[in-house]
Amino acid sequence: MHSVIEKTVLAGSISMLKVEAPMVVREAKPGQFVVVRLDEFSERIPLTICDMDKDKGTITMIIQEAGRSTKDLCSLNPGDSIMDVLGPLGNPSQIKKFGTVVMIGGGVGSAELLTVVRALKEAGNRVITILGARNRDLIILEETFRGLADEVIVTTDDGSYGDKGLVTDALANLFKRGEKIDRIICCGPLPMMRAVTETSRPKAIPITVSLNAILLDATGMCGSCRCTVAGKTRFSCVDGPEFDGYQVDFDELLLRNKRFLGEEKKAMDV
Repeated sequence: MHSVIEKTVLAGSISMLKVEAPMVVREAKPGQFVVVRLDEFSERIPLTICDMDKDKGTITMIIQEAGRSTKDLCSLNPGDSIMDVLGPLGNPSQIKKFGTVVMIGGGVGSAELLTVVRALKEAGNRVITILGARNRDLIILEETFRGLADEVIVTTDDGSYGDKGLVTDALANLFKRGEKIDRIICCGPLPMMRAVTETSRPKAIPITVSLNAILLDATGMCGSCRCTVAGKTRFSCVDGPEFDGYQVDFDELLLRNKRFLGEEKKAMDV
């Protein structure tokens, strides 16, 4: 069992949990994730390791209520326990001195960027972070990013906070001001990552996207998270989760990620 040490409600449907997981944090690296199962009746949920404290043996995860299992996880409080925390899983992010790196997070996808921004800064990079969401209430970790990145740009679809518009608008503005960008790293909803990829394509700037494909066993055995990258079948859990955005078949992945919508709705109605 893994005890919940701390809980912070970041928005109405988004919670941050700090959980005891000493065996996980001992080996965890930026960009990796865990699979959690609340109890024996719950489904397995992949969650990014948002932050880690190796001395205290804890990891931090950010969870948005999107179905029954994530709703149950968000209802936990300090002192409660999670039965399984499996990890670290996935390949770590590539950390080296690229130059100027633009990190783009959409909604709770920003959580995955936190450990990566910190590591990239330690490697000597200049980091510009773009945080986007539908509205102000869904912008998370802004102050934390401001303490790490060289520049933080916030966008909201409705203009309730920061710049009105999409993260692609902010990226296009960086191009217009003549910013020399050596790499783009993006995490968020699939349509957003596809849009960022297409905005970047004319500039041919290397872009890494973190694919939030549906995961079940997270070992590559079930094939649920398969995606097509450079015309070949890849598994997000063991080959990813990060891939070259220009080589991802986003249309196929968007269709695959809809296949359990009916079951999710039934679970929420129970």
